[in-house]
Amino acid sequence: MLSDVSWESLARLMKATGRVYNKCEHRLTLEGILYRMRTGCPWRDLPSEFGHWNTVFRRFNLWSRKGVMAQLFKALSQDIDLEWVFLDASYVRAHQHGHGAATPGDEAIGKSRGGYTTKIHLAVDSYGLPVHFELSAGQVSDISRAESLLDGTPVSEYVIADKGYDSQALRDAIEARGSQPVIPRRKNNTRSNTGMDWCLYKYRHLVENMFARIKHFRAIATRYDKLERNFASMLALAFVIVWLPM
Repeated sequence: MLSDVSWESLARLMKATGRVYNKCEHRLTLEGILYRMRTGCPWRDLPSEFGHWNTVFRRFNLWSRKGVMAQLFKALSQDIDLEWVFLDASYVRAHQHGHGAATPGDEAIGKSRGGYTTKIHLAVDSYGLPVHFELSAGQVSDISRAESLLDGTPVSEYVIADKGYDSQALRDAIEARGSQPVIPRRKNNTRSNTGMDWCLYKYRHLVENMFARIKHFRAIATRYDKLERNFASMLALAFVIVWLPM
């Protein structure tokens, strides 16, 4: 999945984190991680061309613990267009093998109508490119993570979201940041949608398109990782692949 140009860019960024040594075998290891992300296969079923499966997994787990994938995503997503920011969330099913982590927390897995799920909360810029994301259990409401999503996103001119984010408190928080909210009100809201910019609202499909794009990777569309940290790293790596050609 990595061309020579893409690998040179990634290798330079990985070295700049100060957490990855410059080793020639890292490209093959990363290709193995990307293969698993694309196909969703168990780590044990990685083709031997990538090296021993346990070597690839242990290195991925180490990079995940060090936050390397998150740093790569942050480094690549600096040049963003902040005229518009779109917010949304999407479920992913948690595979039965992704349950049972020996940790005290829920690892961002919860039970909702779809069974055991994880919810991805995402902010994208005017071009539909990912800016910031968070994970939660599937039953957590979209709006509960709206303000923390905005805290992790630079200030934009407009913040666009669907009716799931209908809250006067959120609108006030957006305006306090110096942005203008474009959020339709629910039918049971006593206030009308007078002044709503429906033309701008139609571009909200950009965040939906990003969810559709990253779910082409089977290890994103279905969560196989037991640890929230590892699934977040896999998700950050998917966003890195989106940003690399830019």
